[in-house]
Amino acid sequence: MPFIPDFATILQFALATFVISITPGPDMTLFVGRALSQGRAAGFACMFGAMSGILIHTALVALGLSALIVASPEAFLALKVFGAGYLIWLAVQAIRKGSAFSPEKKAGSGRSLLKNWATGLGINLLNPKIILFFMTFLPQFVSATDPNAPGKLFFLGLLFIPLALPVVAPMVIAADSFSRLLRKSPRVTRMVDYLFAGVFSAFALKILTAQAR
Repeated sequence: MPFIPDFATILQFALATFVISITPGPDMTLFVGRALSQGRAAGFACMFGAMSGILIHTALVALGLSALIVASPEAFLALKVFGAGYLIWLAVQAIRKGSAFSPEKKAGSGRSLLKNWATGLGINLLNPKIILFFMTFLPQFVSATDPNAPGKLFFLGLLFIPLALPVVAPMVIAADSFSRLLRKSPRVTRMVDYLFAGVFSAFALKILTAQAR
């Protein structure tokens, strides 16, 4: 099929995807945090929300819309502000909720799977670094003169998800298992709340300093 790259390109793409998947980021922090606080299902819901965001980013790159966003200083600044603000909001929530890993909270009424999915989607779409990343990452594997370039970009964007899942999913499962130990120590769990708040805040700062060029 004309939209499928050759095997050597797919292999290189798979290796690059593996390296990217094991690199920490706000998405991964969210997956692990929700798996710790609300269980495996919540972690996976956030993960699939972020994966849905990847599909949208892929479409934007293939259609050339991401380049328009980055080329507009006003649009890129707005995206950075909204993205950083969203991460700060998540950081504040982590502190305000107190000991998020208490047994009664995990077994009680936590966020619905749909809300966790939406949170994962939001944290992915509002991260300008992901737009910049996909603008520079995907085109490396497709020639600009290839008449089937848009189709190949879509294919590689779709391929990114099944390639990343075997790396990301075990982290969510491990976090869910680790939460059983955390719930036995309120002091440690509170420290983890502040740790995640600090990580989200740090990523917010990185987003604000992102440069379009």
